Amino acid sequence: MTLLKSLCVFFFLLAISFTFTQAARFDITNNCPYTVWPAALPTGGGQQLTQGQTWSLDVPAGTTSGRIWGRTGCNFDGSGRGSCSTGDCGGVLQCKLSGAPPTTLAEFSLNQFNNLDFYDLSVIDGFNVPMQLSPTSGGCTTLTCLADKCPDAYLFPDDNTKTHSCPSGTNYRLVFCP
Repeated sequence: MTLLKSLCVFFFLLAISFTFTQAARFDITNNCPYTVWPAALPTGGGQQLTQGQTWSLDVPAGTTSGRIWGRTGCNFDGSGRGSCSTGDCGGVLQCKLSGAPPTTLAEFSLNQFNNLDFYDLSVIDGFNVPMQLSPTSGGCTTLTCLADKCPDAYLFPDDNTKTHSCPSGTNYRLVFCP
């Protein structure tokens, strides 16, 4: 019975350790002198951030094809329906669709090949808000895009030099108007 109990405890701790080392937190801060409504897929939906506010978004382990972008010029009613001048996602505050161009995108896939997170910035869909994406540990590369056609971002789909990696379990900071 002791062996069975020990094995159960071991596998429980292993499962918890595996989950926590792969999940990531994205702290999204608006430093712009205007309101930004960040949106996140496939988790997170959307939120309003005035200058200086931060939204902490916990992204589950194994998330692939994640996107975060800023929306501008938004107006929503009490039920979360409305529209945005840039980055609109079907007229709702809590996005379930990608944003309409132009959108500066932060893209990520967590715990992929060799236990790495992959991340990038993209202006393929256009540029709307200056953005910086920085891993908070691991000595990984910080990406900054202050204007259209910025050198740190994807400009065309097959630009394989723009994807970066960091060990799984890394947390990230995304800043609008860094």
